[in-house]
Amino acid sequence: MLDTSGAFMKTNLKYVLFFFALLIYSFSFGQQVKVYRDFDEFAPLLQRENDTTYVVNFWATWCKPCVEEMPGFQELNKKFEGKKFKLILVSLDFESNIKSKVLPFIKEHNVKADVVLLDAPEQNKWIDRVNKSWSGAIPITVIYNKDFYFFREGTLTYEELDKIVSKNMK
Repeated sequence: MLDTSGAFMKTNLKYVLFFFALLIYSFSFGQQVKVYRDFDEFAPLLQRENDTTYVVNFWATWCKPCVEEMPGFQELNKKFEGKKFKLILVSLDFESNIKSKVLPFIKEHNVKADVVLLDAPEQNKWIDRVNKSWSGAIPITVIYNKDFYFFREGTLTYEELDKIVSKNMK
């Protein structure tokens, strides 16, 4: 016999509400952040040889210049949406800060690009592999496709980004 008592329905309602709250919370951050703990695993993101133009920006939530230039990257990503273009934002935050800093930043700033977190140890061994002229300071940006390569340590404006990408798009 089916129990339709109020206590049974209240208990089920609590479980249903809890499930929906959990579901809403999981979608509230929108996207996942892939974590790379090994530079060799990450390196292919800097070396793809196809018709796509890649913009790879190394940043962190605690880096004021990084945060200030982020709207330009967002605007660039929107402009080239649907074209052979890929924006990859490489967070150098600690992995332990994904839930407390990185995901809230992505949500607050409505970031639509791919965001990955590079938490590879021994940075002094892989910084030169990104670019030999990189001092290790951020932000840095690498823009490349199979026929073009650009590296900049320091900030870039939207106008600078747009000019470089537009001129070198495949």
